[in-house]
Amino acid sequence: MRNYKAMLCVFAIWLSVSAVSAAPTLTFKFKAITIPGATQVFTGGVSDSGIIVGGYSDTSGAFHGFTLNGKTVTKIDHPKGTNTNFKNISPKGVAIVGSYVNAGGHTVGFVLKSNKFTDIPGPKGAVFTQAYGINDAGEIVGVFVDAKSLSHGFALKSSKYTTLNVPKAVITEATGINNQGTIVLYWENSNHAFESSLYNGSTYTTIDVPGATNTQAWDIDNNGDVVYQWSDAKGTHGALRQQGKYYKFDDSHGVGATYGFGINDHSQIVGSYVASGFQGFEATY
Repeated sequence: MRNYKAMLCVFAIWLSVSAVSAAPTLTFKFKAITIPGATQVFTGGVSDSGIIVGGYSDTSGAFHGFTLNGKTVTKIDHPKGTNTNFKNISPKGVAIVGSYVNAGGHTVGFVLKSNKFTDIPGPKGAVFTQAYGINDAGEIVGVFVDAKSLSHGFALKSSKYTTLNVPKAVITEATGINNQGTIVLYWENSNHAFESSLYNGSTYTTIDVPGATNTQAWDIDNNGDVVYQWSDAKGTHGALRQQGKYYKFDDSHGVGATYGFGINDHSQIVGSYVASGFQGFEATY
């Protein structure tokens, strides 16, 4: 659903907490990552062991999925289609979710497990699906588009789809799920601005970044920490919600745009930034 026209660079962030008086501080540092042959790169998620997944475009404009394990990059394409895009990986690293374009030209979600791709076509009537998040139990969340071109979130558990629509939302997208089954979503309100929510199976709780004009939550870890992209008059930024507190970050190499996309249980975030020229990076500490 996203259309990243600018060149994106990849990052991973390790977070360090320093106890300073009553309020902790978080320091974000960034380190470069490059994908050979890529003209555009972005990440979707990171496992607890540090395996990073994402997608990149080549010189022809085609997208490919990739995994990054240490210094080893592996390109993976869906065998029955084009434009493979990895969105996230389960905490234990046994399954990857994403989307591809099938022979009929339709974008379809998938789960990759034990080297086998399985389509996630969405609820009946869906004309477009993307799988965005997966937990260790194999529960998957994502978005589908219906015949009226409206986007809805979905949760897939034991082969059963549940449609997720935040009350009064124009559109809803479910983007992440942790092992407790808590789901993060972002949604468009009646003023055509994006907001974000947590869903515990019965209640939607708004978790917008303070001061943001648009807030898009992308992932949640097993501690309940949430990673975002958000925007204001100055551009697009990343943010972390940890124990109810919000920490904002920007990559210094970016030109007004930093995105937080994935998070694991070891205080590592992955995402992208926009630059005038292509750079990828990863931050550790």
